[in-house]
Amino acid sequence: MSAPSSPCIDTTAIASALEGLEPHWIVTPDDIPTVELDAKHVHDALTRLKQDAQFELCTLVTAIDHFPDEPRFQVVWQLLSLARNQRVRVYARVSSDNAVVATCTDLWPGAAFSERECYDMFGIQFEGHENLRRLMMPDGYDHHPLRKDFPHQGIQPDRLYREWDNDRRGEWEANKKGGAQ
Repeated sequence: MSAPSSPCIDTTAIASALEGLEPHWIVTPDDIPTVELDAKHVHDALTRLKQDAQFELCTLVTAIDHFPDEPRFQVVWQLLSLARNQRVRVYARVSSDNAVVATCTDLWPGAAFSERECYDMFGIQFEGHENLRRLMMPDGYDHHPLRKDFPHQGIQPDRLYREWDNDRRGEWEANKKGGAQ
């Protein structure tokens, strides 16, 4: 499918940069040029968009959960070209049993926190990310809150706090007893 035409948007640079990667063009209500690619081509596509089409900034990395459909997740990158005052959106679908895509932090180091948030909230793994860990939820939290199957009923939100507090109190008691001898 060729790039959609719009009287206000020139997609020539984007289409040229993505040549050979078989992008599927998506028409969106906001007229931002949007392509969906196979997840294995995403890093190559992002590299080309940065180098060949002058998209200097990655402004967003997130995901959409299509549960119960498979592939379940649609990972989303939104890029900005300051030189051309243009945005582009890139989608890639990944399944729930292999929710892995390549990191883009080698291209845009500032995307590190967006990738961590996406990992934290959806459980998407960003292969090659040097510090992929929870950003907002505590380590050891068993859930990814933006997944559609997130158990809204029955979670003990203070379980981790209680475990931490018990450990802290146990250490304090042990130190207190050890210091009294």
